[in-house]
Amino acid sequence: MTWRHYLLLAVLGLAMASLVAIFQPAPGYMDADYYYAGGLQLLNGHGFNEPFLWNYLDDPSGLPHPSNAYWMPFASLVAAAGAFIFGSGSWLAARIGFLVVAAAIPPLTAALAWSFTYRRALALTSGLLAVFSGFYLPFLPVTDTFGLYMLLGGLFFWLVTRSLSHTTGNSLLVSSFLLGIIAGLMHLSRAEGLLWLLIALAAVLFVFPKMQPRRYYFVFCFSFLVLVGYMLVMVPWFLRNISAFGTPLAPGGSKTLWLTSYNQLFTYPASQLTFASWWHSGLSAILEARLWALGLNLASAVSVQGEVFLFPLIGIGVWHLRKDHCVQLALLVWLLTLGAMTVAFPYAGARGGFFHSGAALQPVWWALAPVGLERVIDWAARKRHWSVIRAGQIFRPTLVGLAMLLTVVVVGGRVMGGNGGQAWGQENAAYSQIDKYLVSVGMTAEDVVVVANPPGFYLASGNPAIAVPDGNIDTLLAVARRFGASYLVLEGGSVPTGLSAAYDHPREQPDLIYLGQIGSAHVFLIRSS
Repeated sequence: MTWRHYLLLAVLGLAMASLVAIFQPAPGYMDADYYYAGGLQLLNGHGFNEPFLWNYLDDPSGLPHPSNAYWMPFASLVAAAGAFIFGSGSWLAARIGFLVVAAAIPPLTAALAWSFTYRRALALTSGLLAVFSGFYLPFLPVTDTFGLYMLLGGLFFWLVTRSLSHTTGNSLLVSSFLLGIIAGLMHLSRAEGLLWLLIALAAVLFVFPKMQPRRYYFVFCFSFLVLVGYMLVMVPWFLRNISAFGTPLAPGGSKTLWLTSYNQLFTYPASQLTFASWWHSGLSAILEARLWALGLNLASAVSVQGEVFLFPLIGIGVWHLRKDHCVQLALLVWLLTLGAMTVAFPYAGARGGFFHSGAALQPVWWALAPVGLERVIDWAARKRHWSVIRAGQIFRPTLVGLAMLLTVVVVGGRVMGGNGGQAWGQENAAYSQIDKYLVSVGMTAEDVVVVANPPGFYLASGNPAIAVPDGNIDTLLAVARRFGASYLVLEGGSVPTGLSAAYDHPREQPDLIYLGQIGSAHVFLIRSS
C-alpha cells in the first residue's frame, strides 16, 4: 500500500459522504438535531446549556438546562469547531468535521486490513467496503456519533496491531498512553464508551506484557499510562458534571436501567423509575424484554453490521485469525456491547443503541470480510480446481459491487425518500410550518412548546421546547405548569397512549384549546391554571 492508495480511498470516502450530504438539508432526526443544537449553543457563547428538554430523567428544574445529562458532548464539540472555523452557524459549516471524519474512515480501514494480511488487494477491498458503507453511510455526514465512533474504533484497533509489530518497551508505553486517549474520546462520544477503557486495560494487561521480559513492571506502566491518557480527556468533563449535576457522570443514563418500555424514557417525574417498579413488572416481562432485544440486536448484527452478504465472510475471517490478539479484543468488545445493549439497556439498545455502538467495530469487520473471501476461494480452488488468482480478481470486485448496490438502495430509501419512505429533512420542514402557524396565532419567541422532538423544533423555530411526556393529560399539564409551556404539538405516529384521546378528539379537551391541524400534527394552546 502506498500513500496514493490511501489518498484515493480518502477522496472516494469524502465524495460519497458529500454526495449524500447534498440531499440532507437538516440533521434529520433527534440525535443529530441535539448535537447540532448543542454545537450552536457553544458557538453562540451559551456553553453547555440548552433551551430544550428531550427527557426528564435528571429531574430538571427549568430552562435553560445543563446540557448532556444523557448524551455525551463530543459530537457537539466537533459541530461547534466546524461552525467556528468557517465563521458561520450554518448546517454546512457544522458538519465539515464529520465529512472529514467520513473521508478518513476508508484509508484507516485499509491500513487496518493491511496490518492483518499485508496484501494490497485485500486492503483495497476493505477500504472500498468502507467507502460503500451500507446502512451507516446516511449517518456519516450528519452531526452524530456514527463516524466519530467508527474512526476512533478503527484507530484503536490499528494502534493495537501496530503495537504488536513494534514491541520495544518505549513504543508500547506510547501506545498505552494513546489507547487511553482514544478510550477517553470514545467515552466523550457515547456513554457506553467507558467500556473502551476496560478494553484498553485488557490490551495492556494481557497482550502487551507478553512481549516484555519484565512483565509486572510493564503491566504497571502500561496500565498507568492508559489511565493517564483517559483522564486527560475525561477529567475536564467530570469536573463540569460535578459543577452542573453534583456527580462525575451525568445522572440521566442510570434511570434507563429501570425502564419497562421504551416510552418510559420520557417519564415524568423520573422518580417513578426505580428498581422496585422495574422488579414489580415481573420476572417474565423482564426476561421477555431482554430476549426481544437480543433478537433485534442479533438481527442488526447480521443485516447492518454484516450487511447480510458480508456476515458469513466476516465469520470465516474471524475464525481464520482467531489467534490474533486484535481480533480477540474486537470479539470481546462486541460481546460486551451486545451484553450491555441487551441486558442492561434493552430498549435503548434495540431501538438504535446497538446500531450506534457497533459503528466502532465496522472497520474491523470490513477488514476481515476479504480475508474470509480468500478462505472461501482457497477452499473452492482445492475442491473445484479454481485458479486462486483469477477467482480473486472476479469475486473481490463482486463483493465491492454488492456493497455499492446495497448502499445505493439504503441511501435511496433513507435519504431520498424512495421505496415509500420520507425524504431526509421532512420533519424539519414540518416544524418550520408549525412554527409559522404558531407565530400567526400569537406565539412569541419566549413561549415554550411541548413537542415530540424538542431540539428539532428549537432548530426550526428558535423557541424553547420540551418533550411530550409519557403519560396522560394530567402528566402533560404537570409538565406544562412546571416549565411554563404554552403550546402543545401532537404528531401522528408519536402520540403516547395516554394522550391518544387528545389527538383523536382534539376539540373535546377541557384543558386544551384546539388551534388547528398542520399536516398530521394537531396544535393546541394549553390553558393556564
